[in-house]
Amino acid sequence: MAIISIIVAIDEKNAIGKDNQLLCHLPNDLKYFKSVTQGHTVIMGRNTYESLPNGALPNRRNIVLSRNKDLQLDKCEVCSSLEDAIALCNSETEVFIIGGATVYNKAIDLSDKLYITYIHHQFEGTDAFFPKIDEDKWMENSRIDNEADEKNKYAHTFVVYNKK
Repeated sequence: MAIISIIVAIDEKNAIGKDNQLLCHLPNDLKYFKSVTQGHTVIMGRNTYESLPNGALPNRRNIVLSRNKDLQLDKCEVCSSLEDAIALCNSETEVFIIGGATVYNKAIDLSDKLYITYIHHQFEGTDAFFPKIDEDKWMENSRIDNEADEKNKYAHTFVVYNKK
């Protein structure tokens, strides 16, 4: 059985996006996302897929969730439910849920691990949010603090949680 992991970047109010886009361009977080998910399966909602600049993420198996049974996407598998998508991944070591808000809300109780990038800023006008992390259910496993710099406008922290 695969480890089910969520990977997400959130601001100080648990916001994850605005108008189907990321909160900000944070090269350090994008590099972290790539290094953690590369070689694994990523599961995402259709809106998240449509927000990707180049379609399917390279060097990963891409599964897109959609209620449209006829939807066909280049270099992606399409499933109608999160449970069906996870069932396709039984032989894998780790599978990543990469968004969006609706998928995160369904996945959080099914997940074994959380990779959270905390962006130390509050963004205005956000419209998509990550569910509150219940500290009775999750234990912090690791933390890496990153200062803002010339490439990364906001300080941010990479935190990994394991389910208790």
